[in-house]
Amino acid sequence: MGRFARLAFTPAVKALQQQFGSRAAYARMERAGDAPDVLSPDEAEFLSQRDSFYMASLGANGWPYIQHRGGPPGFVRVLEPHTLGFADYRGNKQYISAGNVSENDRVALIFVDYPNRARLKVLAHASVITRETDPATMERLEVAGEGTKAERGFVLRVEGFDWNCPKHITPRFTEAELDELLRPVSTELQTLRAENRSLREELERLRRSPA
Repeated sequence: MGRFARLAFTPAVKALQQQFGSRAAYARMERAGDAPDVLSPDEAEFLSQRDSFYMASLGANGWPYIQHRGGPPGFVRVLEPHTLGFADYRGNKQYISAGNVSENDRVALIFVDYPNRARLKVLAHASVITRETDPATMERLEVAGEGTKAERGFVLRVEGFDWNCPKHITPRFTEAELDELLRPVSTELQTLRAENRSLREELERLRRSPA
């Protein structure tokens, strides 16, 4: 959290931390924050399982914009220990995030694992690439089975990240996650149904047998 704390804890934030008694603890975290945070295998594994995230960018008029991004698990790629990327496919053609980062490259992202109640916050510098400007990276960002080529890619140079507490994260499950959780129950139910059918058949056979 060192670098994240350095970037997120402005003087106004520090004043409130001092007022409410958390400043001393957070000050120790800041002291380790001169260099950009490095994504470890733990962060890489966490990101490889995410199928969505939220990204905030800032418009020239000062208004923030938050966009939801989704795709198959792992559509966000860890390109390097300091770098993330994802492909941008044609949507409603508003281009708000792309336009914002063309003027101010600072973005904030949050990734949530609802079943396990975990979330990762990331601060990064974003740049937009195309097949013409960076074909090799675009190839790495393409999502198999998407059915169309990506229009562009976002490359995010990570400055800092922070793991957030699980409080108030309500567990939610995708269909695939529910299928995995319920598979033992489904298997047992199928077994019990087969046994029940076999017992009914045996009972019927005994009824029909001569006394």
